[in-house]
Amino acid sequence: MARYIGPVCRLCRREGMKLFLKGSRCLTEKCAFDRRGYPPGQHGQSGKGGKPTEYSIQLREKQKVKHIYGLLERQFRGVFEKSAQTKGITGEVLLQSLERRLDNVVYKTGFVQSRREARQMLRHGHFVVNGRKVNLPSFLVREGDVLEIRGKSREDVRFKDALENLGSKIIPAWLEVEKENYRAKVTSLPSREEIQLPINEQLIVELYSK
Repeated sequence: MARYIGPVCRLCRREGMKLFLKGSRCLTEKCAFDRRGYPPGQHGQSGKGGKPTEYSIQLREKQKVKHIYGLLERQFRGVFEKSAQTKGITGEVLLQSLERRLDNVVYKTGFVQSRREARQMLRHGHFVVNGRKVNLPSFLVREGDVLEIRGKSREDVRFKDALENLGSKIIPAWLEVEKENYRAKVTSLPSREEIQLPINEQLIVELYSK
């Protein structure tokens, strides 16, 4: 499967905000966005570039959300098209679908440091959902689903390090985490108010509606 393999810190600089693509590193003095908060490229530091158009604003919002959740264009458009066919407000359904992705849920539980690491751990079969191994990052969780780290995988030092720092992480209200049991439960589906990301989903809807 295709995936982005370039420098992820460049993506944060391009979007003008921290996307926390490197987990805890983004909170240290090593963060590239803190050291070079201007856009990448030849004219990034000078601030030249002209007034943004309506299309460019919509495009940047879509790109930002893609980078946050780690999706490529074809994957993201697929999620959008399914959301557009689902009952409800398209933009809100889109964000809820992205939040329900298993790689995002694993990240939100605090079991890993980033969504990228969550995808890697899922691909390697370290997690089970309702007692069954699931290795698809795009798997959509439902209310009542129980996510667990597999028995032998609990000895992995990456999980131990993440769990030691779990107390400093804000867990969404729609997730219930049992640190001592390496388990998390989806108590409800995320509402728009609970998705506390600086996203204007209406711009994405307008972009794809052209």
